[in-house]
Amino acid sequence: MNRLLMVTTIPDTLKAFLLPFARHFRAQGWRVDAMACGISNSPECLETFDHVWDVEWSRNPLDPRNLLVAPSIIQEVVQQAEYNIVHVHTPVAAFVCRYALSNFKYQQRPTIIYTAHGFHFHSGGQPLKNSVFIALEKLAGRWTDYLVVMNREDEQAARRLRLVLPERIRYMPGIGVNLQYYSSDASSNNEVERVRQQLDIAPDISLFVSVAEFIKRKRPQDILKAFACVNHPKAHLAFAGDGPLMEQMQHLASQLGIQHKVSFLGFRKDIPTLMRASVATILASEQEGLPRCVMESMCLGIPVIGTKIRGTQDLLSQDCGLLVKVGDIQELTGAIAWIINHPLEARILGERGKQRMAAYDVRHVIELHQKLYTEAPLALPSFAGI
Repeated sequence: MNRLLMVTTIPDTLKAFLLPFARHFRAQGWRVDAMACGISNSPECLETFDHVWDVEWSRNPLDPRNLLVAPSIIQEVVQQAEYNIVHVHTPVAAFVCRYALSNFKYQQRPTIIYTAHGFHFHSGGQPLKNSVFIALEKLAGRWTDYLVVMNREDEQAARRLRLVLPERIRYMPGIGVNLQYYSSDASSNNEVERVRQQLDIAPDISLFVSVAEFIKRKRPQDILKAFACVNHPKAHLAFAGDGPLMEQMQHLASQLGIQHKVSFLGFRKDIPTLMRASVATILASEQEGLPRCVMESMCLGIPVIGTKIRGTQDLLSQDCGLLVKVGDIQELTGAIAWIINHPLEARILGERGKQRMAAYDVRHVIELHQKLYTEAPLALPSFAGI
């Protein structure tokens, strides 16, 4: 029996992205297990995986538990279960897991695959920070058999820096999107209207939506400042998500005098319906791997305003969305105004983006994983060659 272990820092990553992969390979007769901090408290993970393993680590890369406690747990689990493949995701889990397995003898070691959901170094990053993360990726690359990247900038960087052997780098279009779930047919017009009623906005109001965590790199303040500059009487802005900057952003909305035109919705489970109720979605991030919210909006045919960064550019290039410079409030203001003033062209933009999303279908990405998993056990360990 083929045995696969999926490893992430927290179970939310598994729930958000990887459950379809687990179901697929279990249906193929594989044993599919998962490891994350607190995973035994996740009903979805308990139901989907054959076995789950709790591990003590933190999302904080400087937490000493990450290298003092977690490696011995990982080693014991892998020795006990005899996995063919260990597939790691998210930076902390990926580094610690690869470190833990680095001293395994080749005969005992499973094939180790790392999916980078966006390297912490990038073209817009600070030089010192970039240097540190490049050094860490080079070190961990020595303990990696296959590296999966999901945007072209990361692919080029991985090859240029030789993070792993070039023939062991695989580009995949993200982790996949369920095109049936993010479909205009998945929610009714009545549900869309109900959302607008909940927000207390009239039918002729142009609703803009931002789906993102309130953290520094998402730059929600840029969206608020640009929306205030537009100052259109029939426009409304809604944020779906929570995070440490949420209260600060609510205060900023009041300072800008637009608090009556901005809704802070917190965590939402009806993202497809919320997006369908909007005229466009906005993501002002300074760093992404391949932003899921952009793909979701494109699947629904809702135009996207995004920033000129890796991942987002991959998705919105070739006139599939509107791209603005990171932190450029004037450009962002102009993009919002364009959506309001050109509704027909905006819909055409959304439809063009929708057509692009066929390549990002989760079923296609699962097929790419199937091919990689079939190839991986046949390949010789790559550690010594880097």
